[in-house]
Amino acid sequence: MSLDYGVTRQPNLTLVSSHLPLAVYREVMAHLQQVAGVEAGLLPPQSSQFDYNQSQIGGLWIRYPQGDHFAGQSQVEQILEYYRCRYGAWQPWSTTIC
Repeated sequence: MSLDYGVTRQPNLTLVSSHLPLAVYREVMAHLQQVAGVEAGLLPPQSSQFDYNQSQIGGLWIRYPQGDHFAGQSQVEQILEYYRCRYGAWQPWSTTIC
């Protein structure tokens, strides 16, 4: 099975939770994609070294309409808060994280 890391347009948010399992990243992505107007995907791992104590995913990208008219903003925030409470804080994703 392969993962699609393609991000064709700039995302609004790129987040990482360093100990979040791959399956939970996929669950978060699926929940976000249920919000009208939201696109979400997975970012590639930052390290080429496999470590059982680290996530197998680099992070999560989220894209949604800009502006005050986006009705799904609170849903996106609620979804992210739900997973933050269970798995720990989200951090901004950076290409320099190893």
